[in-house]
Amino acid sequence: MKLDILAITAHPDDVELSCCGTLLHQIDLGHTVGLVDLTRGELGTRGTPALREKEANEAARKMGAKIRINLGMPDGFFTHNKENLLKIARVIRQYQPDIVLANALSDRHPDHGKGAKLIADAAFIAGLSKVKTRDNDGLLHERWRPRAIYHMIQDYTLKPDFVVDISPYIDKKMELILTFRSQFYDPDSSELDSPISGKDFLDFIRARARTFGRPAGFEFAEGFNVQRTIGVKDLFDLR
Repeated sequence: MKLDILAITAHPDDVELSCCGTLLHQIDLGHTVGLVDLTRGELGTRGTPALREKEANEAARKMGAKIRINLGMPDGFFTHNKENLLKIARVIRQYQPDIVLANALSDRHPDHGKGAKLIADAAFIAGLSKVKTRDNDGLLHERWRPRAIYHMIQDYTLKPDFVVDISPYIDKKMELILTFRSQFYDPDSSELDSPISGKDFLDFIRARARTFGRPAGFEFAEGFNVQRTIGVKDLFDLR
């Protein structure tokens, strides 16, 4: 199965918090989307790996993603090594995305910055003909390198290189976030509080989307960073 966009992130719920409005928009435009979680989020203050997996799959279904897979790396302790690079490269070769969305270049959670570099480097390695990977049947993958990698903005409010209008999708975005009932605001929960479990955090997510959108004339937007120069063919495409 070839997918147009593959969102690869460190934890279940990274996508929903940071770029699901963009993915909903692209799906409505007819593009195919897949989701890859590097870890099961097992070090999270709330919930369990099994519950988070159930929530993640439900969020993917609601979004309309074609696949959601988990690579089983250790939450908090995955490293930039050959094994993990090849795990991601195999997925990229299997689904041949034109665009990869990855974690923030720098963020409060160290897994996000680590994940950003790991994902970007794996995308490069996936395009090397002398690096061999095989599918589950033992057949060699074709080499594949995505056309672009865009890094979402997560907890830290980084200056975006571009923003995507998600105004029609802001309510659906919040619905997808709240699919992770174990992680976010629940007045009936008896678990420990976390930096993301308060009602004010959900207010922050909505307010930041408004902040990202305002300079471009959008009501709500999601921001992205890139590590290369962006090119356009028509000045009138810019807002």
